[in-house]
Amino acid sequence: MTAPFLSLAQILNRLALTARWALREHLPSPDGICPTCHTPDCAVANAARDVLDTIKRMRWRDPA
Repeated sequence: MTAPFLSLAQILNRLALTARWALREHLPSPDGICPTCHTPDCAVANAARDVLDTIKRMRWRDPA
């Protein structure tokens, strides 16, 4: 399906899947270095964590 026909829940699910995929690809090694970016503080992993945190807050907030 294309974006105009997706519900908000479907869009959020796709964002979450993409963020999890990015985190798997940029998972730091035991020494703390990202294997893809070769940096200790990976911007992609940080952005993916921010997306997942935001989605979690949107889903679990009070409906009031």
